[in-house]
Amino acid sequence: MIYLDTHVVVWLYAGESERFSKKGVELIEENDLLISPAVLLELQFLKEIKRITSDPMLVIQTLEETIGLQMCRLDFSKVVIGALSQSWTRDPFDRLIAAQASVRSELLLTKDRMIRRHCATACW
Repeated sequence: MIYLDTHVVVWLYAGESERFSKKGVELIEENDLLISPAVLLELQFLKEIKRITSDPMLVIQTLEETIGLQMCRLDFSKVVIGALSQSWTRDPFDRLIAAQASVRSELLLTKDRMIRRHCATACW
């Protein structure tokens, strides 16, 4: 099982597999894929500020159907409690996404260097 950061979801939806590291491609191919609900919220934010044009629900539904992506159903209060210790960033999306993976001690696939520096389960 591996969690995906928001940009990973965007690139998968866009079919931009060349953006991934070799290890990232292997992890995507060999694991069940999960996202934090915070990824859906961040996609909506990105659409509102015109950084993406696709409907966030369509992105998630398409990836559910094509690659088996699932939204994590972990109790949100556990995620928020885990995010309290993520003081290395002021970005609420990064805090929640990193906490979601950390609380379950699962890998988080992200190219974000800051997350990889501070989140023990993050990889690229």
